[in-house]
Amino acid sequence: MRAIAVVGYKKSGKTTLALELADALKKLGHTVTLVKHSHHGFDEKAETDTARFRAHADMVMGFSPGGSFVSWPGERSLTDLIPLVTTDFLVLEGGKTLGLMPRILIAEDEATAKDLDPELALAVYGDHALDELMATRDVAGLARIAAKAGFLLPGLDCGACGRKDCRALAVDIVAGDASVADCKALNNSIRITVGGQPMPLNPFVERILRSGIQGMLSELKGYTPGPVDIHIE
Repeated sequence: MRAIAVVGYKKSGKTTLALELADALKKLGHTVTLVKHSHHGFDEKAETDTARFRAHADMVMGFSPGGSFVSWPGERSLTDLIPLVTTDFLVLEGGKTLGLMPRILIAEDEATAKDLDPELALAVYGDHALDELMATRDVAGLARIAAKAGFLLPGLDCGACGRKDCRALAVDIVAGDASVADCKALNNSIRITVGGQPMPLNPFVERILRSGIQGMLSELKGYTPGPVDIHIE
């Protein structure tokens, strides 16, 4: 799966850009999942059935011919949600502190851009360039950049790539000094997909699975019921 984040401050236009970027990616032939990160929770009108269900239960699910949803109490990390994603591209609105993917900055001045972790940025949406980052308001052009350079690291921070965490590898990938192939958790001799999505394995877990794969699989972070395919070279 490939991914891009749209990062900016409140009321900077993140939602609008994320929606337009998703539409542009779909025109390029990609299926898209939109994800929103919020520090303030999600408002739900008290009179809705979903709000009434949440008042009486610890977890709420819904399904209909038009779609399905799951609502958990409390925050779940993006890596907890990834196994549910079935598209080939993910667009995240927000996530300023999340260093697992490249980003597009929304910034009207250089000071703002520098405060949004520009080391992970592919471009700036606006009128003011930052160092080597181009500034543009061409959403179709940004979609082409995202389609070419988007990626998503697993967030295990295992250090097997020789860096201290996934963000450090992401910075090197954006700079052109590394590639996703350098992530050992995504590129090892055991390849597992759950529901069509790759399950990352750090080297220690990979060694464990070699000696007890069936007993361990259901205990791993990222496992969900569904078809499981395992390829061991």
